[in-house]
Amino acid sequence: MCLGIPVKIKSIKGNTAVISAGGAQRTIGIELTPDVKVGNYVLLHAGFAIEVISESNAKETLKLLNEMFEKG
Repeated sequence: MCLGIPVKIKSIKGNTAVISAGGAQRTIGIELTPDVKVGNYVLLHAGFAIEVISESNAKETLKLLNEMFEKG
C-alpha cells in the first residue's frame, strides 16, 4: 500500500521545496508538480510532491490520520 501525506509548501528553490509536516521541515522534490506555489498543499510520497490538493482536503486527511494514530 502506498500512502501520500498532505504537506504545506513553505518555500521553493528550483526543483525542490521546503515543506512543513507535523512540526518538522524537510526538503522534497517538486518535479512532478511544476505549477506548485508557496502555500499550496501537496501529497508527499517517497520524497516527492505527487499532486497539488486543496487546503480543505489536506486538513480533512490530516485530521483523519491523526484520529487513526491516536486510536492505535
